[in-house]
Formats: sequence, C-alpha cells, structure tokens
Amino acid sequence: MQRVNQTQVKTEIGLTFASGLRSLVRQDPDIIMVGEIRDNETASLAVNAALTGHLVLSTLHTNSAASTMPRLLDMDIEPFLIVSTVNVIIAQRLVRRLCNEKEKYVLTSAELDVLKKSVDVDRVMEALKEENIVAPSATWADVPFYRPKKSEESEDGYKGRVGIHEVLKMSATIRDLIMKSATPVEIEAQAKKEGMTTMLEDGIMKAAQGVTTIEEVLRVVSE
Repeated sequence: MQRVNQTQVKTEIGLTFASGLRSLVRQDPDIIMVGEIRDNETASLAVNAALTGHLVLSTLHTNSAASTMPRLLDMDIEPFLIVSTVNVIIAQRLVRRLCNEKEKYVLTSAELDVLKKSVDVDRVMEALKEENIVAPSATWADVPFYRPKKSEESEDGYKGRVGIHEVLKMSATIRDLIMKSATPVEIEAQAKKEGMTTMLEDGIMKAAQGVTTIEEVLRVVSE
C-alpha cells in the first residue's frame, strides 16, 4: 500500500508491540495502526500517542463495544484518559453468508415470541423501515426470512462470511458515564438511546435482507 509503512513484531529480538510503537511515535506518523492491544504497556503507549495528536487505530478482544471500557480499565488506563482519547468503538462478529439458493419463510407468532427474548424486535422493525428495507406499513408477518438450502454451490447452504457490527460513538453523556464508573450494561443502554444499533439487531436486519439466518446470528453473538 502506498504511503504506508508496516513493521512486523518479533519478540525474539525484543521488537514487541510496545517497543515498536515507541519507535513509531518518534517518526512523526500521521496515523498509527496497532494490530492488537494485548497488554498494559501497549495500551498505555497507544493512549499517549492519541494524546499527542495522532490518529490511533487498533483492535481489542471484548464481547461488545461497551465492554471495551472495563477492558481498558483492566489494562490500568485511567477513566479520564479513556474519555480524552477514544472517539469511536466498532464491535464486529462474522456470520456465515447464505448461498443464492435458500428457503424462504415467515416467522410464526411462537418464533417471534422466542426472538423477543433475545432482541428488541420493535427497534429492529423501526430500523428496517428507516433503511427502506421493508414498507412503512410492514409488520413481522410481512418480513421474509431464509433458511440454508443444500445446493451444488454449497453442501450446508452457506458460502463466505459477512460482518455484523455495532458502532458506539463517544458522546458527552457516555463520557460522563465512564467517569462515574458505569457498567457496560448502562453504557450500552445509553448508546442505544442515542441511536446505536447492536450487533444482534444488525444481524437480524441482515437476516431480514436474506444475507444470513437468524440462527446463525444468535449462534455467533452468544458465543
């Protein structure tokens, strides 16, 4: 990639994420991409790089976007540093994508009741209407879903993968919650009030578009 300089870590010679990042900051980069924040030292250096005016992109293993806060706190990053440096958090899972040949069906009232236990179906329906995926007057009885179907293309009815995401923007209210040591549940609830679509909701929307199945979304999100 043009104008991109990449450094491969090699712990045997002492070139770790932390030492590499410390060297990179001295080279006046515009954007720093850290492959993964996996320890306290790397987290601290990434935060310091962000404080000095660099755009820092990185990955972190958590269950959801809101769970990033306790993960960073666990890495000894102070709450005031988190609210000063973090702009947006994107959580991602990969679900299997349905083949072109698939079996169409509509949710029964019993199936809808089961789905309601996992996801706010009213919010999902509202989002489907906003995105013009379904008609403004549509109900769940009008929304088609799909099951995998064995074909020449695939034995199990799936081919490839697609991401389901949730994007948590750091608003003033969420920053206040972090400073007050709020739980991930409280942070997620506030983010949803501010319009965040959760991974589960995004997955159900993709299932309604025929991209994947409800079962696949529930399996991946619950893992």
